[in-house]
Amino acid sequence: MTTDTTDTLDLPAALGGTPAFPDGLPLTRVRVPDRAALLERLGTVLDSGQLTNGRTVAELEEAAAELLEVPHVVAVSNCTTGLMLVLQAAGVDDRRPVVMPGFTFSATAHAAHWAGGTPVFAEAREQDITLDPEDAAARLAAADRPAALMATHVYGTPCQVERLQEVADAAGVPLVYDSAHGFGSRRRGVPIGTFGYAEVFSLSPTKVVVAGEGGLVATRDADLARRLRTARDYGNPGDYDTLFPGLNARMSELHAAVGLNWLAGLPERVAHRSALVKEFAAVTAGLPGLRLALPEEGDTSTFKDLTLILDAAAFGLTSRQLADALRAEGIDSRRYFHPPVQRQRAYAHLGQAESLPLTDRLAESVLTVPLWSQMDAATVRRIADAVVRIQPYAERLRAA
Repeated sequence: MTTDTTDTLDLPAALGGTPAFPDGLPLTRVRVPDRAALLERLGTVLDSGQLTNGRTVAELEEAAAELLEVPHVVAVSNCTTGLMLVLQAAGVDDRRPVVMPGFTFSATAHAAHWAGGTPVFAEAREQDITLDPEDAAARLAAADRPAALMATHVYGTPCQVERLQEVADAAGVPLVYDSAHGFGSRRRGVPIGTFGYAEVFSLSPTKVVVAGEGGLVATRDADLARRLRTARDYGNPGDYDTLFPGLNARMSELHAAVGLNWLAGLPERVAHRSALVKEFAAVTAGLPGLRLALPEEGDTSTFKDLTLILDAAAFGLTSRQLADALRAEGIDSRRYFHPPVQRQRAYAHLGQAESLPLTDRLAESVLTVPLWSQMDAATVRRIADAVVRIQPYAERLRAA
């Protein structure tokens, strides 16, 4: 007599089994490193009586520039305002086209819109979901007076920076990176932050370097750095005779103190996150229809997110259905990035919703599961074990 091997497995929680994490496992959990050192630094800022335009922001900029191996870093209030100011400096205006990925966080497009441009969305690469340089080249060629090319290091995975620079140069436009996820990533050994006209990082709580809120603009262009220091203070050069319409995009001294605290130990945190992803990959190896969003050989990702890419037909569940099954296990998840930006209501007026079939398919297939810098290997194995436990019951879960 033949026995269905799934009968011998523990049932998933969605079918009555014991949850893997009865108390719940959130997608992110922030743990401040070296709290005593941070409190001392915050005390120094408070004692100074200067909460903006002080020495701590400059210290953060200098420390970040050293880590990124780039001559200029300008601290701003957040990544989005940094992108807005960089695009303004690049001459994005008059609703001219800005070519960018559809598979990105909406802030990439928002920055282009607020700077005065019009987003034109391009396809993602099948391999790693970063911007496809060849599709971007075709859309730049078809655009009327394109103003810029933008790309995103999705989940911390480095883009095809060499080819993208060739594409931007051929089109005669600046290349701006939304590097929100990328502080600590490397492309063939070179730090992300050194490429293009500028790269803009996020220091929000879901990132590997955290300031609470904040952003950093890295550039090799001294003129751009000088302009940004004025632009982040309303365009005021110091005499209140503003040179151009800037923003209040200053980073506070308190946020800079938090950011400085987080820079310590960054390479080790990135290495630890990579090791955790390898643990997850080892446990889930051989599962049908599942792969991970991984960088190319020789590249380093921050793994800001641990993201699964599902072939629903082979795995047996869609990303939404797997998310429901993981929720029953107590495991939080997100469908980063679904819907892709070209399908979001904010950009429906552009009429590009149907223009990116590969991006649509990839966006339907992704699911991000918890990964924290302080997570241990046993926890990541339990997450992976939950996925392994769920998959054989896909048919029953679909019918439930």
